[in-house]
Amino acid sequence: MRVLLLYPCFPKSFWSFEKALALVDRKAMLPPLGLITVAAILPQAWEFKLVDHNVREVTEEEWCWAEVVILSAMIVQKEDFLALIQEAKRRGKQVAVGGPYATALPKEAGTAGADYMILDEGEITLPMFVEAIQRGETSGVFRSDGEKPDVTHTPIPRFDLLEFDAYDSMSVQFSRGCPFQCEFCDIIVLYGRKPRTKNPQQLLAELERLYELGWRRSIFMVDDNFIGNKRNVKLMLRELKPWMAVHNYPFRFNTEASVDLAQDQELMDLMVECNFSAVFLGIETPDEASLSLTQKFQNTRDSLSDSVSLITRTGLRVMAGFIIGFDGEKPGAGDRIVRFVEQTNVPTAMFSMLQALPDTALWHRLKKEGRLIDPDAMVSGMNQTTLMNFVPTRPLEDIAREYIDAFWRLYDPLCYLERTYQHFLELGAPKCPSRIRKVDWVNLRALATLCWRQGVVRKTRWKFWIYLLGILRHNPKVWEHYLGICALGEHFLEYRQIVKTQIEAQLLSYLAEKEKLQAKQMAETAIPAIAS
Repeated sequence: MRVLLLYPCFPKSFWSFEKALALVDRKAMLPPLGLITVAAILPQAWEFKLVDHNVREVTEEEWCWAEVVILSAMIVQKEDFLALIQEAKRRGKQVAVGGPYATALPKEAGTAGADYMILDEGEITLPMFVEAIQRGETSGVFRSDGEKPDVTHTPIPRFDLLEFDAYDSMSVQFSRGCPFQCEFCDIIVLYGRKPRTKNPQQLLAELERLYELGWRRSIFMVDDNFIGNKRNVKLMLRELKPWMAVHNYPFRFNTEASVDLAQDQELMDLMVECNFSAVFLGIETPDEASLSLTQKFQNTRDSLSDSVSLITRTGLRVMAGFIIGFDGEKPGAGDRIVRFVEQTNVPTAMFSMLQALPDTALWHRLKKEGRLIDPDAMVSGMNQTTLMNFVPTRPLEDIAREYIDAFWRLYDPLCYLERTYQHFLELGAPKCPSRIRKVDWVNLRALATLCWRQGVVRKTRWKFWIYLLGILRHNPKVWEHYLGICALGEHFLEYRQIVKTQIEAQLLSYLAEKEKLQAKQMAETAIPAIAS
């Protein structure tokens, strides 16, 4: 069987970083870990080719070669996902789909023409698909009926299928699932609330494979909550630590975790000793009432600002997620988020309006309350440039305007540079020796471009040089990391304008429709009055 694995395009989003990636000649931040894991689970006698649409187009030769096309996607990739299904069917190919989007909304993929629905987790449903193929079946829906696979049996992903030079970071996964119950989160719907982990030797084997293939850059541990099972993650880190030392620290790790990481100093120290350099925290909002309402109780037990500071001082750069639009939220939520971000000096603050994701507790509650906007359409591609998909408890136009204003202020070039500088002054120095990087033309050009744009052309020109000297003087071991985060400002400067333009356009359309509806209601009320 000749299998063409296709990964759809992401639209421009908070995490797409096109401008920053262009500085170092990369095409995408991360590879499609799900698809290369699929390739490892399927029969190894089959032949595989992978095309990441974020990197390049599918060639005519690849279309002709394929007998079966397999796609995986997240909701934000919806548009290109459906287009690729339709193109594959136009070419007479059998199409199989899976991943978070297809699992949440299988009807949409079916309507686009997909033949096989390989839903839920592939360790269980991919063997069902293989059996159906072997029986000669030309369609089918394969589900796990609530069963969760033991990920200690998951094979090493087929990293060899990737075009390494295209990616800024590599991806590996240690665990699936999260023990918490945040109302808006679909991770617990997809993977459950009991975190399942690989064993330490299994993860080390994946890292060894990447090492053999020549990878020597960052690795993102894609777990949605890396510390969901603290016992097992500590066991893994204790074995990773000597492996990293023996291999001369070839990788730098980033990951995602719940904010209660700050309560476990031993765990934070282990992460830093294994060359973890950054962690994404789901802070969501500084408003405790909103956190309690959305059942994010783990964020209410300790001071959020103290937690961010402790994690930073330990040596982990903090990235954080923030949301506006929770039920019962008081006016000024955007200002409160901006103040919190500035107080904690978090450089990379992902900010979005709340969206009700399919099948989450929030989705079901809002559907029951009749507050979902066009629930039959389910969802469009959700990111930071889409209005809320439900009726909030305060006027949507107020939330949207606060959101635009806050996003604009957060990514003002001077404000972003100031936060980055202050954060790196507080950041604990790395405990692992730095790997000597090869100096090449690409890196030199990237540095020169960054210095020209932020140190000469823009209003940051004076502070850029003052702050760079400050880092070299007060925290010299992080200077390269610091410049890398400064470079991300190239993306945010452009992206804040995209957010402003697209949200304002949607808001105008929304207000026009709202005005038409009010006029219609007034007319319908007036006609009986005139008649009487």
